[in-house]
Amino acid sequence: MNKTYKHLTLEEREQIAIYQAAGKSKRAIAKLLNRSHTTIGREMQRNQVVSSTGYLPSKAHKAAKARKHKAGQKYRLKHPYIRDYVHRCLALGWSPELIAGRLALDHPKFSITHEAIYQYIYHDAQQLIQHLPRQHKKRYRKNRKDNANKSKIPNRTCILERPDTINSRDEFGHWESDSIVSSHSSTILNVILERTSRYTIITKLNNKTAHLSQRAIKLRLAEYPSFAHQSVTYDNGTENVLHERVNDFLNCQSYFCQPYHSWEKGAVENVNSLIRRYFPKKTDLAKLQDCNLARVQFWLNNRPRKCLNFKTPAEVFFGKINEIQQIAN
Repeated sequence: MNKTYKHLTLEEREQIAIYQAAGKSKRAIAKLLNRSHTTIGREMQRNQVVSSTGYLPSKAHKAAKARKHKAGQKYRLKHPYIRDYVHRCLALGWSPELIAGRLALDHPKFSITHEAIYQYIYHDAQQLIQHLPRQHKKRYRKNRKDNANKSKIPNRTCILERPDTINSRDEFGHWESDSIVSSHSSTILNVILERTSRYTIITKLNNKTAHLSQRAIKLRLAEYPSFAHQSVTYDNGTENVLHERVNDFLNCQSYFCQPYHSWEKGAVENVNSLIRRYFPKKTDLAKLQDCNLARVQFWLNNRPRKCLNFKTPAEVFFGKINEIQQIAN
């Protein structure tokens, strides 16, 4: 007759201890418990505690449960190539989502989920936590707070009036603008991002004045065809009061977030958080070298994005420019 095997219970282990103390053999104990003598022998061999009291049922039960739990755990990222790929991409500053998505493009025969990568890092390779965007010792969600500025912008057009073609990112050439400030100096970073491609341009400015900010946006966007700069969305900071000069120079339109709604230009806010990985809030931006700034901008624009089907912002941005120019010709 076939029997379904069941693990020993704590009560059975207590009986084993009693029978063993009474001098009974393993076969005799097995007969009394209606168990195989091999089960009793294996139990006493695996979970025997070196002690003057001999076999301790509570410690044996605890050891058995720990062994069962460990046996049920799967070692993540078993394939050595996937494991090496994850290590290399994490060192480049890629997030687990980007790694999982890009792996499917680079090597279609391999697949992995970003959740498996997170579990691998937090359970099997905690030394890799330092390469994660947030570097949290434990995984948790972080609620972000709005950080919009109060100011009166002349002739501002509210973002609520922005056309649906811009909101849905169906039309190319619409930008978001923001500033990264330093508590150690007046120097700031002006960051502009194209909404469709997430292509990012960073400019170091000596101070947070409207004159320098509008000048930086005009000069940087003027490098591209007119269809590549159709509008710019700003927050309500004082550095944006000269937005009309940008409009006149580039022949574009400006829109502004609602007060205390900086999340309405969330794409550039997200990129700012990535930039902060390289230049934390206590960084003195005045000492920032142009080569380091260029390196971060290159990294942002050549880093695959999940929202772009794991293409890079540079691939999408210049691809759009070439596509539109070919249609025009």
